[in-house]
Amino acid sequence: MSLSLCLASRNLTRSSLRVPARIPARTFATQQVQMQKQQQQQSSGNKQFKIPRTTKAGPGAGALGAIALGAIAGWYFYSNETTPSWKKVNYNSVYKDIAGLLEDEDYDDGSYGPVFVRLAWHSSGTYDKKTHTGGSDGGTIRHASEAGHGANNGLEHARNRLEPLKKKYPNISYADLYTLAGVVGVQELGGPTVRWRPGRTDKTEADCTPDGRLPDASQGADHVRNVFYRMGFNDQEIAALAGAHALGRCHTDRSGFDGPWNASPTSFTNFYYTELLNNTWVPKKWNGPFQYVDKESGQFMMLPADMAFKKDSEFRKYVEKYAADQDAFFVDFAKAFSKLLELGVKFPEDAPVYEFKTLE
Repeated sequence: MSLSLCLASRNLTRSSLRVPARIPARTFATQQVQMQKQQQQQSSGNKQFKIPRTTKAGPGAGALGAIALGAIAGWYFYSNETTPSWKKVNYNSVYKDIAGLLEDEDYDDGSYGPVFVRLAWHSSGTYDKKTHTGGSDGGTIRHASEAGHGANNGLEHARNRLEPLKKKYPNISYADLYTLAGVVGVQELGGPTVRWRPGRTDKTEADCTPDGRLPDASQGADHVRNVFYRMGFNDQEIAALAGAHALGRCHTDRSGFDGPWNASPTSFTNFYYTELLNNTWVPKKWNGPFQYVDKESGQFMMLPADMAFKKDSEFRKYVEKYAADQDAFFVDFAKAFSKLLELGVKFPEDAPVYEFKTLE
């Protein structure tokens, strides 16, 4: 990503990178409820972000429906033809179908999970809190002008993989589909439960953001802060989001960089931080863009922007915290990632919050 998940060239064999078994995902009871009316909409990154509470409430006036718990929670049936499209989608079914698309022996390290996370990240990371433009709302990353940004190279693999689900569930917006795919990628690869809610809309190509809003992986701490502060994040949240580099790898035909960050690129762990601190990183000798490799094996890499988290004292204190405590990392990442996916979105007041249960 530029500071995103670059995801994979195949210089390392899959067998050398796979962990024998996935790190078990934390399972949480599926919850799906309608939210109480928000006292204020999130419209500016200058305001403190708060994840809405999941609360029990009945369906809206004029609507017929039921909220079912467990595996079928979240299915709304309305007889009113004017019901918004987002209410006609069984999001638990969509989650399960996305999860069913993850494994593929012929793609990268055997999973689409990392590139799904990257798709969600890049569709959301264009937000500007001053102009209130960009962000996941609109699903504009599917349009050629934004899909063609250099930082988005390779994301067509994720979009193409998800396209059959858009046909199967025509009422889901691309914006909701892409962000939900990121949640699935995190959770099904062993990461924390990420709260997610529907209601994003799709927009036209005229709403695409200009190139240059995503992080440049060749830059240092100042650049990283400028990009994330523009969205409304602080140093702790930035450091937590960087931990997603535990997933995936870089590709020479996408970002120009090459290699994975660690030996388990299809497991969501705190390995990004432990590898960053515990390895000796040296410049890679090659004809590609400047990057680092671990001195011992030369198989793993770090980008210049990654090294900023080790060298900058404010970032480093969070790196050390997360390297020592994976549970703390999971808690902070889940909050920051949910915030990222919601930047600039004006959700319907009755949009429910989902906490999806991972597949067994």
